[in-house]
Amino acid sequence: MPVLKPRHLCAMAAAVVLTVTAPATVASAADTAALREVLFVGNNWDGTADVLKSSGDLAKIGRINVIPDKDARMAAINADPIKWIYFMAIRNSVGEGHDQFADDMYSTPDGRSVVVSRPSFADVVSIDLASGKVNWRFPVSGYRADHMAVSPDGTRVAVSASTANTVHVLDINTGKQLGSFATGDKPHENIFTKDGKYIYNMAIGDVNTDSDAPWLDWTKGDRHITVVDATTYKQVKTIDMRDKLNAIGLTDYSDAVRPAVFSPDESKLYFQVSFFNGFFEYDLATDKITRTKTLPKNPATSDDRTTMVNDSRHHGLSMSPDGSKLCVAGTMDDYATVVNRTTLQEGPLVPASKPYWATVSGDGKSCVVSESGADQVTAIDFATGQKTVSVPVGDHPQRVRLGHVAADWTSPSS
Repeated sequence: MPVLKPRHLCAMAAAVVLTVTAPATVASAADTAALREVLFVGNNWDGTADVLKSSGDLAKIGRINVIPDKDARMAAINADPIKWIYFMAIRNSVGEGHDQFADDMYSTPDGRSVVVSRPSFADVVSIDLASGKVNWRFPVSGYRADHMAVSPDGTRVAVSASTANTVHVLDINTGKQLGSFATGDKPHENIFTKDGKYIYNMAIGDVNTDSDAPWLDWTKGDRHITVVDATTYKQVKTIDMRDKLNAIGLTDYSDAVRPAVFSPDESKLYFQVSFFNGFFEYDLATDKITRTKTLPKNPATSDDRTTMVNDSRHHGLSMSPDGSKLCVAGTMDDYATVVNRTTLQEGPLVPASKPYWATVSGDGKSCVVSESGADQVTAIDFATGQKTVSVPVGDHPQRVRLGHVAADWTSPSS
């Protein structure tokens, strides 16, 4: 078994991330009037999701318990020695003494439920937003559930089963598996193309080992992007960034693709990699990395790779709806910044405590980052690059996703 890093913030198989730049659910015109757009914030360590206004002051609307079945799940884990070993490994190593209960989440198109991947419980569940009860549960292959993506029509979710090198695609309303596909080692981020025809999966390999020196990079496993047909779930192609990085002389850089985001026309992919304070621009037509952006280092941040959370230095990337600005979460460097996509010039470095994700507000005016080190989310204006507001949330916020609830929704416990 590989040596695990106790200081890592994500669970055992690790975390790559990508940001959605469009609302996470789709409803009919008749239904939309009865829905309210919100931001769901997954508080990984306490098993809750805060529900915030999607724009403006990001005021808190309510909170959801995403582990209402905790007693039943713990009984099942305690009865199975292998499951118990994996559960405890997450808690005592990468969880820093905490269980990991809320990784990713999306609401159903009707706004009645939220679907959540739960790493420590190795499953995906649907929680009824009115009652707080579990609608359905899908155990993933292996022992850990990770990042998800929702189809453009809001009807399907793709979830990475990180220890099984598999992605499951589920009906968001019923939890029924519609298909699955194989990936590289430790699948992490998933992205549907905006036409819903393809799914991109990023496998990041073993980011929880201490073999972090460039000459040991080969020990990290098979890391590549898998592209599949979103109807048949058959592989269309793979993209390996190793040769792309070598071609521009960056042989010592990791090829583990972390958070990523497409340009509006999907001709370019912007992505982060392990250990790097910056990001790359990849042109899909020419199959080449076309630009590299190196961002400032925080003098207080160690360059020792073994100190970086799940091998990531910067982890979180989003794009303004018009495609003119990128928002970067400089995780280990404790800042977030807005970058002009044309010039690649960064704006002000906004102080943030281990920002772990970046998404876009409902009105498209702001980048919203989760500050896992401060238990808050912070909005940064795309136009000025300046912070506009910070809002307290639960313990160790990670994924932030746009979604919907009923217009008159209140927390089940309120």
